[in-house]
Amino acid sequence: MQFNFAFDSSPFKTLIAFHKIIPSFEAAALSPVGFQASYARSLLEEISKYPELIDGVEKAEDLLRYEPIIKVLLADLFPSSLTHNEIKAITIPFHLYTFNHTARLEKILADAGDHYEFSLRDISPDTYYILNCCVIISQYYGFKVDAMDAPLFLDIPDKDNIIHHYRVLFNADFIDVLPTERALDLTAEDITELVDNFSDIALWKSKFPEQSWILKGFSIMTLFDATIENAVSSFKSNLLREKSAVQLAEIESIFRSIYKINDLRIGLTSFEKVRNEYNLRIVEKQLYSHLLYDSTIEECENMLCSETLENLLTKDEYFVVPDIDKLPLDDPKQAYFINKLKQQKVKSFIFVPLVEGDKVLGLLEMSSSKVRELNSVNANKLNFILPFIKDKVSKAFAETENQIEAVIQKEYTAIHPSVKWRFQEEAMHFLNDRAFGKDYALQEIVFDHVYPLYGQIDVQGSSESRNQAIRQDLINQSKELIALFTAINQTQRLPLFEQKVFDLERNLTTLQQALLTDTEQLMLDYFNQDIHPILENFRKNNKNSVATEAIDRYFERINLSIGGFYEARQDYDNSITLINKKLVAILDEKQVEAQEYFPHYYERYKTDGIEHNMYIGASIAPGRNFELYYLRNLRLWQLQVMCAMEREFRQLQPALPHQLEVTSLVLVFATPISIRFRMDEKQFDIDGSYNVRYEIAKKRIDKAKIKGSTERITQKGKLVIVYSNVHEETEYLGYINLLQHKGLLDDNIEQFEVEDLQGLVGLKAIRVGFKFQDLH
Repeated sequence: MQFNFAFDSSPFKTLIAFHKIIPSFEAAALSPVGFQASYARSLLEEISKYPELIDGVEKAEDLLRYEPIIKVLLADLFPSSLTHNEIKAITIPFHLYTFNHTARLEKILADAGDHYEFSLRDISPDTYYILNCCVIISQYYGFKVDAMDAPLFLDIPDKDNIIHHYRVLFNADFIDVLPTERALDLTAEDITELVDNFSDIALWKSKFPEQSWILKGFSIMTLFDATIENAVSSFKSNLLREKSAVQLAEIESIFRSIYKINDLRIGLTSFEKVRNEYNLRIVEKQLYSHLLYDSTIEECENMLCSETLENLLTKDEYFVVPDIDKLPLDDPKQAYFINKLKQQKVKSFIFVPLVEGDKVLGLLEMSSSKVRELNSVNANKLNFILPFIKDKVSKAFAETENQIEAVIQKEYTAIHPSVKWRFQEEAMHFLNDRAFGKDYALQEIVFDHVYPLYGQIDVQGSSESRNQAIRQDLINQSKELIALFTAINQTQRLPLFEQKVFDLERNLTTLQQALLTDTEQLMLDYFNQDIHPILENFRKNNKNSVATEAIDRYFERINLSIGGFYEARQDYDNSITLINKKLVAILDEKQVEAQEYFPHYYERYKTDGIEHNMYIGASIAPGRNFELYYLRNLRLWQLQVMCAMEREFRQLQPALPHQLEVTSLVLVFATPISIRFRMDEKQFDIDGSYNVRYEIAKKRIDKAKIKGSTERITQKGKLVIVYSNVHEETEYLGYINLLQHKGLLDDNIEQFEVEDLQGLVGLKAIRVGFKFQDLH
């Protein structure tokens, strides 16, 4: 096999010569040991016939003619007794043109195949050039430089395509570095400049032009098989990568290098023990799992409860099976587990529990399709890398916990970004004092002098609509049961069946008139306790009856959680969910834009509709200069968003499973208030007795009526703005005029007083219709 030099560009003109080995033969020729001196003199006489080997061979292919004499020359450096052990060859440093291989190196190269070429790992053309320059600095100028901050490696595949990693050492004792007429004479300052600028290839080439020096002689390249150490190092590097997932192909390649098994399969099943049961967790979804193979999570969790795996996890020992066909299958769950492995063509395997302290993280899985490829001896190789795997999985668990915490914070106990700084500030005080052994009582989070804004889009008559849906389900169920018992009575005439028809018809008449508070529960209890047992018994004893098929269809319509029909109510609930989802999406999306105007606290709630609160003021964003026009800007933004949400509802309304209407309301409160974070409730609340007036207004205003009238202030298709004083009236009429001009509100404006409520007197309202003509 022939090899080219690593790269075309080099500061060297290379001459392969053996002149530096001659002095050792000349010394041996003077040896008092006769046979040694005779051998050396004969060798010197033979070498004299090939002066080119002393002067230097310029073309690599010419060396083939001298192969026999070269072997003799190098016999002391390449003893035949070590040729099957040592991995050595003659080369030029960093060039990787090699010859005079030991037998072991010849076999390694033969196994690698004809297409394999030597290539030093992570050596670029520029680095190669600079390393050669460093040889000149070291050999000729005597200036010590550590050119490589990491060892050199060659990656060579074997016949099974398993990659072996060899560390490369070069012995340069037999090399001369000689300047040509083109070589520049460098000063100490030049060398210092070069050493301080390793990556500046232009600078290096300016000091060492191409082929301006002669590299005469040869070096000995020795390879050491560092596959396991290198694979462990690579494995650690893979696991330590923070921003990229651990890739299965990379891990399998590393493990195959360590074990020298070309079909080695790696898997990881991660789980944790909760309430004495194992629950699966997806930590690294890219990793293969022998247990999850073609299984549901439930099946896999059931498998984990087998005695074998329980013992494995409890004792924290390796589970090594060299021959799967000889494993006893006493436990049915274990038999299921073994058959699952056989489906994956597994013949030998090692399962290793990943346990950290008292916490079970999961199982590391290794398998081979060959018997005894994995066994109790090579299982011990895992001792090198198991700590790193545990650390990675543990970190993945921690990352998952952080993600879970983020979901909880976002969906359940979110701290809005506008006020998060204050919580961080308080937490920092707490942690700093604790670090110095001080006691620090967490202070309450209060934001003073903030202006509140409140708005809601509420489903009109939601209670009545829900009750109507409940009544409709009960009516439909009663009618279905009347038809069933009528059919059953025709099959088997029993007085009891006639009685049930009578009772159901009487209940149906009551339902069609009204739905009382306890009607639903009474009816469902009657169906489940009196009616359903009769139907079940009839179905059991009359399997081929036509009525039995009708009973089957009836029970298919039953919602198991309530024991009754849940069709009209399902339509109602789905409609509420769909309305809330669409309206919240608009509100949240628009909020991003609003926060850019001026940071403010924002929260919203899903009920039978959407409510939202906003608080704006200097205390929430102390780094910004707050002016009242930011408040007025947010008020106008709020009205525009209410219009957008109403329009979204009108577009959605025809597709709702249950037809519903909504009403829109905005509450204006001109007086700044304080809000305090309630630690027990994990939410902000109004602070101070006077400020409670605002909270009362939010809870009662949507049910209020026009003063002196029975008419609700809220009406479908209209926006109601509730306020207290003339300044707010003037401000909001200006906003309304703008929105009328933009075609969002119609021209009909109503103004009226709101009836007096408990604790609330003197409120006024503006009511104006939304404009929807362009939706039709």
